[in-house]
Amino acid sequence: MKIAKALGVPLYDLFKADEVFADVNSFDKSLMEKIALIEHLDKKEKTAFYAVLDVFLGKKKMKDALSNVLTNV
Repeated sequence: MKIAKALGVPLYDLFKADEVFADVNSFDKSLMEKIALIEHLDKKEKTAFYAVLDVFLGKKKMKDALSNVLTNV
Protein backbone atom coordinates (compact mmCIF):
# COMPACT_ATOMS: atom_id res chain seq x y z
CA MET A 1 0.00 0.00 0.00
CA LYS A 2 2.91 2.34 0.74
CA ILE A 3 4.42 1.77 -2.71
CA ALA A 4 1.08 2.43 -4.41
CA LYS A 5 0.61 5.58 -2.36
CA ALA A 6 4.15 6.79 -3.14
CA LEU A 7 3.58 6.20 -6.86
CA GLY A 8 0.15 7.78 -6.73
CA VAL A 9 -1.58 4.76 -8.22
CA PRO A 10 -4.29 2.45 -6.92
CA LEU A 11 -2.99 -0.72 -5.26
CA TYR A 12 -4.74 -2.75 -7.99
CA ASP A 13 -2.47 -1.22 -10.65
CA LEU A 14 0.57 -2.86 -9.08
CA PHE A 15 -0.92 -6.30 -9.67
CA LYS A 16 -2.10 -6.03 -13.25
CA ALA A 17 1.34 -6.49 -14.80
CA ASP A 18 0.08 -8.76 -17.58
CA GLU A 19 -2.09 -5.96 -18.92
CA VAL A 20 0.49 -3.23 -18.39
CA PHE A 21 3.39 -5.09 -19.98
CA ALA A 22 1.42 -6.52 -22.92
CA ASP A 23 2.60 -3.53 -24.99
CA VAL A 24 6.26 -4.27 -24.31
CA ASN A 25 6.46 -7.14 -26.82
CA SER A 26 6.20 -5.06 -29.95
CA PHE A 27 7.07 -7.78 -32.46
CA ASP A 28 3.49 -8.07 -33.72
CA LYS A 29 2.67 -4.37 -33.61
CA SER A 30 2.30 -2.23 -36.68
CA LEU A 31 5.02 0.28 -37.45
CA MET A 32 2.91 3.18 -36.23
CA GLU A 33 2.19 1.45 -32.92
CA LYS A 34 5.91 0.84 -32.46
CA ILE A 35 6.73 4.48 -33.19
CA ALA A 36 4.11 5.55 -30.66
CA LEU A 37 5.77 3.32 -28.04
CA ILE A 38 9.20 4.77 -28.87
CA GLU A 39 7.84 8.28 -28.33
CA HIS A 40 7.08 7.36 -24.70
CA LEU A 41 10.73 6.63 -23.91
CA ASP A 42 12.72 9.19 -21.97
CA LYS A 43 15.40 11.21 -23.77
CA LYS A 44 18.28 8.93 -22.76
CA GLU A 45 16.42 5.80 -23.87
CA LYS A 46 15.44 7.42 -27.19
CA THR A 47 19.04 8.43 -27.82
CA ALA A 48 20.23 4.86 -27.20
CA PHE A 49 17.43 3.41 -29.35
CA TYR A 50 18.17 5.72 -32.27
CA ALA A 51 21.91 5.01 -32.00
CA VAL A 52 21.24 1.26 -32.35
CA LEU A 53 18.80 1.90 -35.19
CA ASP A 54 21.37 4.05 -36.99
CA VAL A 55 23.92 1.23 -36.75
CA PHE A 56 21.53 -1.26 -38.36
CA LEU A 57 20.49 1.19 -41.09
CA GLY A 58 24.11 2.13 -41.78
CA LYS A 59 25.04 -1.54 -42.05
CA LYS A 60 22.17 -2.11 -44.51
CA LYS A 61 23.19 0.88 -46.65
CA MET A 62 26.83 -0.26 -46.72
CA LYS A 63 25.83 -3.81 -47.63
CA ASP A 64 23.59 -2.56 -50.44
CA ALA A 65 26.30 -0.20 -51.75
CA LEU A 66 28.93 -2.96 -51.74
CA SER A 67 26.52 -5.33 -53.44
CA ASN A 68 25.85 -2.75 -56.17
CA VAL A 69 29.56 -2.17 -56.68
CA LEU A 70 30.28 -5.89 -56.97
CA THR A 71 27.35 -6.34 -59.35
CA ASN A 72 28.62 -3.55 -61.61
CA VAL A 73 32.22 -4.89 -61.75
